[in-house]
Amino acid sequence: MSVFVEIDRVDRVFPLPNGGKYIALKNIDLKIRQGEFISLIGHSGCGKSTLLNIIAGLDQPTQGGVILEGRQVTQPGPDRMVVFQNYSLLPWLSVRENIALGVDEVMAHRSKDERKGIVEHHIDLVGLRQAASKRPGELSGGMKQRVAIARALAIRPKLLLLDEPFGALDALTRGGLQEQLMKICQESKVTCIMVTHDVDEALLLSDRIVMLTNGPESHIGQIIDVEIARPRQRLEVVNHPSYYQLRNEMLYFLNQQKKAKHRQSKLPQIVARNGLEKVNLEIGFIPLTDCAPLVVAKEKGFFAKYGLEEVTLNREPSWKAIAQGIVTGRLDAAQMVAGMPLSLTLGAGNKPKMPVVCALTLSRNGNAITLSKQLYNQGVRTLADFKSALQATPDKVHTLGMVYPSSMHNLMLRYWLASGGIDPDGDVNLTVIPPPQMVSNLKAGNIDGYCVGEPWNSRAVYEDLGFVIATDLDLWAGHPEKVLGVREEWVNKYPQTHIALVKALLEACEYCDDLRNREEILALLTREQYVGSAPEYTRPGFIDPYDRGMGEAPQQLPRFNQFYVDRTNYPDQVEGLWLMTQLARWGIIPFPKNWVSILERVRRIDLFGAAVRELGMPDVGRDRDSIRMFDGTVFNPDNPIDYLNNLEIKRQIRVEEIDIDDLVTPVA
Repeated sequence: MSVFVEIDRVDRVFPLPNGGKYIALKNIDLKIRQGEFISLIGHSGCGKSTLLNIIAGLDQPTQGGVILEGRQVTQPGPDRMVVFQNYSLLPWLSVRENIALGVDEVMAHRSKDERKGIVEHHIDLVGLRQAASKRPGELSGGMKQRVAIARALAIRPKLLLLDEPFGALDALTRGGLQEQLMKICQESKVTCIMVTHDVDEALLLSDRIVMLTNGPESHIGQIIDVEIARPRQRLEVVNHPSYYQLRNEMLYFLNQQKKAKHRQSKLPQIVARNGLEKVNLEIGFIPLTDCAPLVVAKEKGFFAKYGLEEVTLNREPSWKAIAQGIVTGRLDAAQMVAGMPLSLTLGAGNKPKMPVVCALTLSRNGNAITLSKQLYNQGVRTLADFKSALQATPDKVHTLGMVYPSSMHNLMLRYWLASGGIDPDGDVNLTVIPPPQMVSNLKAGNIDGYCVGEPWNSRAVYEDLGFVIATDLDLWAGHPEKVLGVREEWVNKYPQTHIALVKALLEACEYCDDLRNREEILALLTREQYVGSAPEYTRPGFIDPYDRGMGEAPQQLPRFNQFYVDRTNYPDQVEGLWLMTQLARWGIIPFPKNWVSILERVRRIDLFGAAVRELGMPDVGRDRDSIRMFDGTVFNPDNPIDYLNNLEIKRQIRVEEIDIDDLVTPVA
């Protein structure tokens, strides 16, 4: 079914009396089908009514927009009708006259008898025939709300907007009106969006329930599909096998948001004195082509521009050393593989939990899977060929290198193998090897291939040691690769310094994606203190066409190293959720039942937004879409556990609540 209403990356910002701004809604992205009943739910202050007013045209978004049947909503109109909690009836008019008011205005082109017929039909529709001549003062609360619903429906709107329409009613009256509304919507096939605090009401009426996170910067945390057949009866809904599971899921979400609000309230408010709280930083990185933003920020003066007077870039020997540097406090911040902030926060590998914040994606793509030249000489060209080679040598253990358990290298390599029916823990052996040591291990015959970033794939091709069987553009183009990782404690202690660090790196990322700067950046990267690699095997993919070492002409890959374009830097939470599903798939972590809370705490879109706004850059998030992989598998961010259970090759999936609420890191 085609999209009927599209809420496209809507933000709403309100000015404050002190000159500041309050961001009520952030990056609301939702597509609604015709005839759907959508409920918006969340704690008070999360912007539910604000969003409803924007859809109605009663308020304007600060950014983004609402499209109804292909036309942008810019003002109120008769194609959208709102039913408020407080009825909003004219007290001097009767029931009939209140309903007729809108009909006469909108349908003035129709005859008087036609308009009268429409009014009388809707009086009967809501069961108010006996009260048609009464004024609002003579009606009960439930009857008044029926008049409001009849008045809204009588002008035949395309979209019915309900702002807690039954919130002030007693339980018996509310139940009767809910059933009447269900019947009316079913018969008229009107599309509805309703704001409610009542989880049972949402389950009874909705096709989908959109749950919003706490404000400020409220956004969609989760969407629940209510797959209960229509027409619905209250008792049938309550007795449905999935009713209590769905209800508990909603209550769990709301409870987690309540805990997050309480945790946030306990953090002290830090006010920076004399600018930044800290100006000398130690930042870790690994010698890879995609460390470019850090090198550029140092060498081109972006760190200094934002007050970070003394930044030392520490070339680390491995991702394990990066993790240890952050945990022990030796490093203030670091370039990290995408899954590291999550794995450190969740205590992967039975390690102590250490909350780590990611407010910036530094790069996307940039990896490849390289296999040995011996496999190429045996006829391996595809994943199916590789599987055949494994089956042909059952006594040989084939070993593949990856750089860190929670890296995209490990997760993408495992995904690629499993998509071809190869169990990465049973059919091959995966081992951790630091990126600069990959080529020497391949040359020594210790491994049969690896997944790593550049320039270590191109070096194997250049030295005729291996060939690239797949790049990550073949598997998931645009995936998150490296991120900025900082201890939560550090962010709480040095908030202004952290924002300055993000701003400096954002400018550096933009500089890196201007292709006119790539030759200059290459000269910086090949310096010994950074990557120290030869230009001839550092250029492919970064500047020159990419050579896979398979006898074909090198291929131009303009997005192979992506640092800024296409909203690269946004710390997308859907991508973070995919990372958690893959970590759980292979037994690296249990899948967190409280995944929304963990994503809110680790992947900090609020801090990213603060930095880009200070820079005057567009504060625009990425679409909240499903992720489609190369093998046709679709990851739905609202059903991660179903996604995990439907994967064929996996370890035993554990779903646990991972308690991080007691990890409120103190400020010294």
